[in-house]
Amino acid sequence: MNLFADCQIWLGITNSQDLVSLLQFPFMQRAIAGAILMGILGGLLGCFVTLRQLSFFSHAVGHAALVGVALGVILQLNPTGMLLPFTLIFGVIVLYFIDKTDLASDSVLSIVLSGALAIGVILTSLIKGYRGNLMGVLFGDILAIDATDLILTLLVLLGSSIFLLSTLRQQILLTLNADVAQVQGIPIQLYRYGFVILLSLAVAVAIKAVGVLLVNAFLVIPASTAKLMSHHFTRFLILSVIIGSSSSVVGMMVSGIFNLASGPSIVLVQFLVFVAVFVWIKLTIKAA
Repeated sequence: MNLFADCQIWLGITNSQDLVSLLQFPFMQRAIAGAILMGILGGLLGCFVTLRQLSFFSHAVGHAALVGVALGVILQLNPTGMLLPFTLIFGVIVLYFIDKTDLASDSVLSIVLSGALAIGVILTSLIKGYRGNLMGVLFGDILAIDATDLILTLLVLLGSSIFLLSTLRQQILLTLNADVAQVQGIPIQLYRYGFVILLSLAVAVAIKAVGVLLVNAFLVIPASTAKLMSHHFTRFLILSVIIGSSSSVVGMMVSGIFNLASGPSIVLVQFLVFVAVFVWIKLTIKAA
């Protein structure tokens, strides 16, 4: 069964019984597996993204990915295949600019994001004919992920888990106070660039699911929700992973039942969970 036929079936869902039947199809099973893996990855990295105030960084990397996709279409290469090397190189270069200039990091990110986005828009205007691949990257299509995407996501998740969890004490200290971490002999630059590389790769693999426009929310919202629920780092990390993975699966179900786009549906569920947790905490505090 080709992807077009699969999507037709997906759009034809009208009730939960149809949704259960749809779970028997391989494309749906891959989508669920991808949602879980990407949700875990987003929850894990999102903790450090929010605490280190790198939300704008991931936002810039995500939008700059449009350049890589457009180049892939123009050069008649796989647009998704262009994402990984392009976002990786872009992320490292941006961090290098931040380190080597006297400008504030948000200023550097604004300049680079604007420039990359302008280049991306110009390149897309040069694309003639069918732009389906480009639109899929902009808005996400988790149903289109294949075995290669799952393997790449799993590899990035394993690499991130090993890198962050094996050096968790150092990572926490670096997050809380970089000066103290440097005094204690922690290789700050190695850890910073290592994290940026992982973050850039995570953005690249998540773009296919939620799109360039929403990939930053995919990283930030679950971690922000978890931060509202606990200030203990270990619980914060576990809650972020749980919220990221479960909301991704629920978002896909919502997408199927109500015939909505998968990427926005996932982010919408994450947003509603954030609002619900926020209201619950405020009401709990007021009741106490």
